[in-house]
Amino acid sequence: MRLIIMLILFYVGFRIVQGFLKKKQEEKPTIPAPEKEETFQDPVCGVYVTEDDAVIGRHEGKRIHFCSMACLEKYQAGLEHAGTTHNQSNPEERK
Repeated sequence: MRLIIMLILFYVGFRIVQGFLKKKQEEKPTIPAPEKEETFQDPVCGVYVTEDDAVIGRHEGKRIHFCSMACLEKYQAGLEHAGTTHNQSNPEERK
């Protein structure tokens, strides 16, 4: 008889402790996932860069994102070699 009472008390105690642990887990604040930054692929080398890290050039009115000035210059040289007129004044560099 004592064994049955001890088992019942153990079970009740276990359920109480389990209930407290669940409440503590629910109270923990969740950290929101970081927002994903838009990335752009460098047309010369294929590296992906963010807006903040990109060297930005223009061609036919469109903004083109490069990983470095070297890639921008290679792109410009390719356009000149192909005989394409391009609208490239001063690149906007954000680094």
